[in-house]
Amino acid sequence: MDPYLKDPIAIEDKSFALIKAQTDLSGFDSDQQQIVMRLVHTCGNPAIASDVHISSNAVPTGIKAVNDAAPILCDVEMVKQGLTKRFLSTEPLCFLNHENVPDTAKTRGHSRSMVALDHWADHLTGSIAIIGNAPTALFRLMEMIEQGAPKPALIIGIPVGFIGAPESKDYLWTNHQTLGVQCITITGRTGGSALAAGAFNTLVRLQRGLRF
Repeated sequence: MDPYLKDPIAIEDKSFALIKAQTDLSGFDSDQQQIVMRLVHTCGNPAIASDVHISSNAVPTGIKAVNDAAPILCDVEMVKQGLTKRFLSTEPLCFLNHENVPDTAKTRGHSRSMVALDHWADHLTGSIAIIGNAPTALFRLMEMIEQGAPKPALIIGIPVGFIGAPESKDYLWTNHQTLGVQCITITGRTGGSALAAGAFNTLVRLQRGLRF
């Protein structure tokens, strides 16, 4: 086996030097660039930068929410487990495995991720809502807001998939101002729990003055 780089700090430094050189960051301010670079690092594809959309006040709003120990709501456990918890003062919430969710989902003919949002209502105000898996959860969250539910401070909406994912993210980006929320998303099919968690973890790094 040929020698390979082992030092994690050196690996990160070299990785982000390559990302900066190979990614078009021109459409983003310096804080937004941090998020884009983390997303590129997570999926290994500089081309996704053209599909990343960050609303004008998403970063400062997200940082304030972290400072205020706002609720952090996750659509699936994989998102929750991907968050850098050592930097958080509150435990992220995920209700996917709540005892009544499977039966209710079966009765309604809905996804479990969608039904789990029934339990978000008491935590939504000023929260950070992170959806990295289920387009139905993102659609349902926006539907709840349109019906008068409390608004999160920030939606990180990056579900992955072929059915519903592009449409849900397009709707979020097109209508976030009407919905009255800040958002971070990647339009198209690309998404997933790791990307959604990565976007949030970058906010926490920025809140602590850490930059790539």
